[in-house]
Amino acid sequence: MIIANILKSKGSQVISVRTHDGVASITRTLAQHRIGAVLVVERDGGVLGIVSERDIVRALASLGEGVTRMTAGQLMTRVLFTVSPRSTVTDALQLMTDRRIRHLPVLEENGSLCGLISIGDLVKARIAEAEYEAEELKHFVTHIG
Repeated sequence: MIIANILKSKGSQVISVRTHDGVASITRTLAQHRIGAVLVVERDGGVLGIVSERDIVRALASLGEGVTRMTAGQLMTRVLFTVSPRSTVTDALQLMTDRRIRHLPVLEENGSLCGLISIGDLVKARIAEAEYEAEELKHFVTHIG
C-alpha cells in the first residue's frame, strides 16, 4: 500500500498555522480538530516546519509559563522528514520509528504539499491491509479442491 491510498480515503486537507500564531491559538486549533500536530506554512503554502503537542509540552517543561508568549515560528521543529504520495506505508512507518516522530508531511516531487499523515493513519492502513490479506487467504483455502 502507498501513501496516496491513505490520502484518498483520509483526504488531503491539512490544518496549518502561520509563524506569528501564538501558542494559545495553536492549542485551540489542535483541540478543535482533535489532531496532534499542525504544519507551519508561508502565505504561498510552502512548509516551514511543524508544531506538535510534543513540542508544546517540551517547551512548557523548560520554559514554564513563558511558553504562552511563544509563536509557532519559535516553537516549530524546522527539520522535517517527509514522504511522497508514492512512498510505501512500510517505508513511512520505518521513518517514523527511526526518527521517533508521529507525523509526516506528504510532498510531491516539486515540493508542493499534498497531505499530512500520522502514525494512526499508517497503523489503520496496515490493519486494513492485514485483514484483507487474511480474508483472501481464507477464501483461497476454503475454495481449494
